[in-house]
Amino acid sequence: MGSKIKTMEIKMNLIGEELTKIVGPENFSADNSLLEKYSRDYSLSPSGRPNYVVWPRNAEEISRILELANKYQIPVIPVSSRAHFYGATIPKQGGIIIDLSRHMNRILEVDELNRRVRIEAGVTWKQLVEELRKRGFRVIMPLLPHPERSVVTDFLEREVPTNTVYDYGEPLQGMEVVWPTGEIFRTGSASVPGYPDSPSRGANPTGPGIDFYRFLQGAQGTMGIVTWANLKIEYLPKIDKVLFAPVTDLSYIIEFLYRILRLRIGQECLLLNNINLAIILSGSMNLDFEKLRSSLPPWTLVLVLSGLQRRPEEKIQYEEEALRNIVKNEFHEVQLSENLPGVLGAGKKLLKLLREPWPKETYWKHLYKGGCASVFFITKPVLAPKFISKTQEVAAKHGYLPEEIGMYIQPIEHNRACHLEFNFFYDPNDLDNVEKVRGLRRALYPILLNEGAFFTRPYGELAKLVYERAGSYASVLRRLKNIFDPNNIMNPGNLCF
Repeated sequence: MGSKIKTMEIKMNLIGEELTKIVGPENFSADNSLLEKYSRDYSLSPSGRPNYVVWPRNAEEISRILELANKYQIPVIPVSSRAHFYGATIPKQGGIIIDLSRHMNRILEVDELNRRVRIEAGVTWKQLVEELRKRGFRVIMPLLPHPERSVVTDFLEREVPTNTVYDYGEPLQGMEVVWPTGEIFRTGSASVPGYPDSPSRGANPTGPGIDFYRFLQGAQGTMGIVTWANLKIEYLPKIDKVLFAPVTDLSYIIEFLYRILRLRIGQECLLLNNINLAIILSGSMNLDFEKLRSSLPPWTLVLVLSGLQRRPEEKIQYEEEALRNIVKNEFHEVQLSENLPGVLGAGKKLLKLLREPWPKETYWKHLYKGGCASVFFITKPVLAPKFISKTQEVAAKHGYLPEEIGMYIQPIEHNRACHLEFNFFYDPNDLDNVEKVRGLRRALYPILLNEGAFFTRPYGELAKLVYERAGSYASVLRRLKNIFDPNNIMNPGNLCF
């Protein structure tokens, strides 16, 4: 036994020495206090410590690290954000953290003509939004991302944008990836000879060849390490108008959205219940949370009309006219207004929030009680009320007040589908409260699955439930994994691997 431990120590020391040669002593660490920071995140996932952390400077160094990991068959966990919420970057079997946030965080190119930006994986939402704003551009964003989250990672993880227009649904274009074997590869038109000076300049995500970029989406770092990616960008609108509608009948407003979104009315469009909207507005505007919450309706529809580069006034005018006619002739109960009762200047403030990362030090989901466990999935909008009722029922059985659940409905592609999210707020210092939320979420997963919830991004223990019900799909994934990652070094313990 003693000799085995000694042999293992020698091996681990040797790995550390070789990693140091690759990245340099200033970009390598095995310090326990530093490793501890990578052992947990904001999720309820169990902690797990890595053995080393390295900060590579380029794809070539990443390639050499992966070759070393294959040689010693030690796990590798890629990290590019400074804030994590789902446990995907917590090591399950120890290993090497490859952190791209220190050096690989450059905005490489802003191609205004093709409305494209090329960024490294460590670029954060705060960095990108500030740089694009200077040039009169923006990137289509999910709802209030953490400012220290990696933009590339969030798009690889399929975070849903608040803009419902079909054209913006997939912002990813050509990218560079280092496969688990160490091979450096480029997808889409970024792979053609002469890139980045080729005619397409990497703007086509699918050609030539196989559609590899989808292979990397939702993979949670199990299939390779993306070093940079091209993203679509858009001009900042010339004119914006934010409309609010109080909602007491969720089914009624969903039918209204079916009617207007297929006509491509509006840009950002979302539904927030009173607790989530109160947290967002009170946290960003220093308002009294409880007072604001009590003044808000059960749900609020937020709809942004935007005039872009060509004839912006005319676009706003005909969209407003269409809304007036639809409300007058078909949906008399919908009350659209530029004002939100009790919140002066809510439209202007919320518009700014929707196009920037969260501006405060404490993330909005942690303002209420300190912690938040989220459950989210894709479904048909018409089914959202059923899922809400089921979730409230399960919450009540587990001693969690239904009125304390934050809820968010994000229409996708003109309301063809929607992202439905439940936020369970808890005090991370109250162990009983933590266990209550953990048990509630565990009980909720199979019920939602049985009702038809489509979990496209299953993290942690949910992944096991999802892949058990998709045996053929999981089998194909494992076969592909064996081809691209024969030694299973890439973030083992996630998804079905």
